[in-house]
Amino acid sequence: MKDPDVLIIRYGEMALKSEGVRRNYENILLHNIRSRLKYDGIRYSNIRKETGRIFIYTDDSAAIESISKVFGVVSVSSAFTCDSKIEEIQKLAGEIGKNHIKPGESFAIRARRSGNHQFTSTDVAKLSGDSVWTELKKLNISPKVDLKNPDREIFIEVRQKISYIYTESLKGPGGFPSGTQGKMVSLFSSGIDSPVASWLMMKRGVVLILIYIDTYPFTAAESFDKVLENAKQIFSYDPGRKHTLIRVFHEKYMKEIIENATPKNRCILCKRSMYKIADIIRKKYGASGIISGSSLGQVASQTAKNMEAETYNLSIPLYHPLIAFDKQEIIDIAQKIGTYEISIRPTGSLDCLMVPEKPQVSAEFDLAEIEESAFDESLIDEILEEEVNAAEIYTFNSENLEVKLEKK
Repeated sequence: MKDPDVLIIRYGEMALKSEGVRRNYENILLHNIRSRLKYDGIRYSNIRKETGRIFIYTDDSAAIESISKVFGVVSVSSAFTCDSKIEEIQKLAGEIGKNHIKPGESFAIRARRSGNHQFTSTDVAKLSGDSVWTELKKLNISPKVDLKNPDREIFIEVRQKISYIYTESLKGPGGFPSGTQGKMVSLFSSGIDSPVASWLMMKRGVVLILIYIDTYPFTAAESFDKVLENAKQIFSYDPGRKHTLIRVFHEKYMKEIIENATPKNRCILCKRSMYKIADIIRKKYGASGIISGSSLGQVASQTAKNMEAETYNLSIPLYHPLIAFDKQEIIDIAQKIGTYEISIRPTGSLDCLMVPEKPQVSAEFDLAEIEESAFDESLIDEILEEEVNAAEIYTFNSENLEVKLEKK
């Protein structure tokens, strides 16, 4: 029989929005889908939209995998089409059934209908099931129907003029289309957590500006190679857009911490300074939030008390998408999105040399402010501004995500 000729794309939360907002989100989703197809080199003849569905006409078998990576897509199916006459639906269902159902397997028909027709969804399921039964008997296969737990399912969506029949759906990431929730900056490292946090916020519709705080020589110089690779992997989920990674060299401030701070409080002050740097960049780029990869209790700087001290009296819009995730949950997502193997690759040194033997884990809420009082406050701000101004800016090409150093 012929190959499937259309992809059915479904979206979820967008459908709950008001008409104007939904239409805007749908248009952004369509743009992102076209960008994804272009990035992957997928050929197609047409894309059209109906209520709750987007249809892509293509015979490229790689298209379904490509579309399943687009934020906002809940699921996608490769479908056969026919006229919405019951006889045509029956005929196509029978053809699909005899090619899809193997000896000894049970099956079920799942039918839905919209529009005005002389038949119901139940009629479609019953008559199509009869057709599948008949075709299987012709092949000397004894059919078995099981509506509760079948081995195989055939899905039929009847619309006013065209009907779609398919046998499975590939799950997409869901969420909102990238670009619907504005820009945010994300603190991005060479580890496992921050790429996952960034991806989860992209899934909610955010366009990212990644910030890598380079703490060399207190961490390995090779860490930046992993940062670039993971940045490209993350950005590959949102092609068709010029992306940015900012590398801020943090050595000068780190030396100030060594000279002036109580050793066990270094991690708190270091994290606080990173938030301050991120906020400078956020304002510079007109972004609306700062994303961190913190997970409650995972390391010393991420205890509840320490996280309070790190941000005390800082007026910044901060997001922790991993706050309630355990490590295995984070690893599972990292493996799914393709960042895990990059993150665990060994570098010259796995540990930050700034971390004391016994770091603070239960800071008083104002500890960081008290520690900073040992510094010249204007000097701290001056150092951080200087580091931001001296940052390297890398851009990722919208067509192929090739990286380019724009400013050094």
